Amino acid sequence: MSREFEIAREFEVDATPDQVWDAVTSGTGGWLWPMEPPEPREGGRGPWGSTVTAWDPPHKYTNRLEGVDEVAGQTLNQLDYTVEPRDEGRRAWVRYVHSGIFVDDWDNQYDGASRHTDFYLHTLREYLTKFAARPAAFATFDGPEASKGADAFAAVGRALGLADDTAEGARVRAQGPDGQVLDAVVDFRNPYFIGLRTDDALIRFFGRNHWGAPVGMSVHDFAPGADAKGNEAAWQGWLNRAFGA
Repeated sequence: MSREFEIAREFEVDATPDQVWDAVTSGTGGWLWPMEPPEPREGGRGPWGSTVTAWDPPHKYTNRLEGVDEVAGQTLNQLDYTVEPRDEGRRAWVRYVHSGIFVDDWDNQYDGASRHTDFYLHTLREYLTKFAARPAAFATFDGPEASKGADAFAAVGRALGLADDTAEGARVRAQGPDGQVLDAVVDFRNPYFIGLRTDDALIRFFGRNHWGAPVGMSVHDFAPGADAKGNEAAWQGWLNRAFGA
């Protein structure tokens, strides 16, 4: 049965309102995934065929997509960003609201969307404070069928060489693809997600097996000349090997 949902979050960040605005309108490849920038006007075209319903830079941006294909599990999707200055404009307060209509399996979809929201917004803050305005080579991909298992995400931590008690904030030498050792900070970790931050990249692991999908990965590589396809090939192989594929 179709049912409305709303996921709302608020946070402050050490970035200016203009930096936040640029990140959510034109820099999404640095923390989410690349999207076509919206037409800069109310009524303009937004990402994925949505409509810009609010446009007040750098304070208010909303896009709304009606008639979403029910195969995607939704018939309405709306994203709303409100940005206000703090500390005379040196910092920003952000309110993010994701709302719409899920058409099936509401509890599972809401749980997945809510938990992903926390991880994506954390990655936004990492991008703003560590890599703001740097272009990203972006890659995203899924693990093999075996990564759908109920306990599958634990294999990711083991493959990285993380101990079960390695917590957020720890500096680690993680095991990357092709024998590469990554000097990294574990910037996010819970049973559903792992985030690694190196000097030049944000590497994200998604335990989507908890919601019936394969484990996923994304790489936001800010190094000069970064190769998105090369990253995908290397990390896809790593992910496959983590699950014996």
